Amino acid sequence: MIFHKTSLQDAYLIELEKKGDDRGFFARTMCREEFAAHGLDTDYVQQNTSFSAHKGTLRGMHYQLPPYTEAKLVRCIAGAIVDVIVDLRRQSPTFMKHERFELNDRNRLQLYVPRGFAHAFQTVSDDAEVSYLVSAPYTPSAERGVRYSDPRLGITWPLPVTVISNKDASWPLLQEGAGAPF
Repeated sequence: MIFHKTSLQDAYLIELEKKGDDRGFFARTMCREEFAAHGLDTDYVQQNTSFSAHKGTLRGMHYQLPPYTEAKLVRCIAGAIVDVIVDLRRQSPTFMKHERFELNDRNRLQLYVPRGFAHAFQTVSDDAEVSYLVSAPYTPSAERGVRYSDPRLGITWPLPVTVISNKDASWPLLQEGAGAPF
C-alpha cells in the first residue's frame, strides 16, 4: 500500500499497490504492520457495507463519542462517491477543517478516517456500494452527527442532495464557540 498524507492531521488516502499478471491483480487493502508503521489504528471490530441506489444520496456526518470513537477505513467497491471528513479534535492543528476525496471502483483508493473525525459521503453514481472497516462497535448511545450543510464548515457537495435520512438531515448545527466534542 502507498500511504498519502492529506491536508488533515492523521488522515491518509491509501493507494493499493497492485501486483498483476494476465489474470488481473492482487493487492492488500489492510496490513497491521504497515498501518502500525504509519501510526494508524490496526484493530478493527466491524466491517460494514452501505449500498445507495440513487446518485445524490448523502449519508452522514457521523461520529461516536468517547470511549467509542472510531477510526474507519473506507473504500467504494461499486460506483463512485465523494467522501468528506471533518477534524473535530479541539487540540488538532486542523481542527474544524474538512477535505473531500473521490473514491470509486476504478481508482480503488481507500480513505483512513482517524478517531475524532466526522465522516460523510455523497454518491455521484447510481448503485454505489461502500465497504468500511471500523475500530469500535456501533454504540447507539454514543452516536452523534453534524449537519452536512452547516455553514460553519462550508462544505461544497458535488451534487444537490436528493436522498438523505431524516436523522442525517436534522443533525444540529455547530454553535459559534461551542466547538466540537473531542
